[in-house]
Amino acid sequence: MRGHAVGVVVHANKNPQDRHFDILNHVDYRLAETDAEKEDIYQMRYRAYLNEGAIEPRADGRLTDRFDDLKNSWTFGIHIDGVLASSIRISVATPDNPVTPAVDAFPDLLEPELARGKIIVDPNRFVAEPARARRFPELPYVTVRLGYVACAYFQADLGTATVRKEHQAFYRRVFLQNPLCEPRPYPTLTKPLSLMAAEYAVVRDKIFERYPYFRSTFFERRMLFERRHASPTDTIVSLPEPAMNVASIVPRG
Repeated sequence: MRGHAVGVVVHANKNPQDRHFDILNHVDYRLAETDAEKEDIYQMRYRAYLNEGAIEPRADGRLTDRFDDLKNSWTFGIHIDGVLASSIRISVATPDNPVTPAVDAFPDLLEPELARGKIIVDPNRFVAEPARARRFPELPYVTVRLGYVACAYFQADLGTATVRKEHQAFYRRVFLQNPLCEPRPYPTLTKPLSLMAAEYAVVRDKIFERYPYFRSTFFERRMLFERRHASPTDTIVSLPEPAMNVASIVPRG
C-alpha cells in the first residue's frame, strides 16, 4: 500500500484528556515505504538521538540499522498537520520469525518466551523532532499508541519496550510495564537500555479505560499493518477489540 496514510478523526465529549483527543484530529500515521520517506525518518532519528546525547556524531547525519529492512518491521512517520513530528518502528517477533531489536539485545529474557510460542510486539526507535515535541506534549502518547494498535492486530502475548532508566516511569504508567533487567549496552547507542514488558491481554482493558484513544478499529489496524505479502506469521488473524466509540478512522493520502 505505497504512500498510504491513516488519519484519525475524533469526535469526543469534554473530558480530562481532551488535548490528546484534539491532537488526533491533526495526526497522520504514515508507513515509510519510499526511499525519501525512509531517509527523512533516518535523519530525524539522528537529530533526536544526537540531541539527547545517545549517539556520537556521524558524518552522514542519519541512523538506520539492519532491522529497518526486515519483513517483520514497520517504520512509521507520525505527521502533525502534514509535518513529520515523530517516528516509531514496530517489530514483531514470532517463533518462526524471531529477529527483532529487543530479542537481539535481550535473548536470555525473550527467546524462552518465543520457545513457548509467544508473539512479541517490540516497538523501538521512538524518536521525535525536539521542536515539535516541545510544542505538542501529547506527541509521545500518539506515537506509542501505534504499539497498542500493533498488539491488537498481531494478537500479541507480550508488549515490550527498550528504554533508558530515566524513561521507565513513563512506560510503567502508560503501559503498566515492568522492568525485567538492569540497563544493558545497546547497539548503536551510547546509553544503556533496559527491557520492560507486560502481558497484553492482562493490561489491555485497564489501559483502554485510562487512555481510550489507544483503541483502534479493525479497519485502522489493517490499513497500517496488512501487507500484500505475508505477515510475520501466516496464522495471525486480527480480531475485533471492544468498540472504539470515540473515534472513526478514515484513509488519507
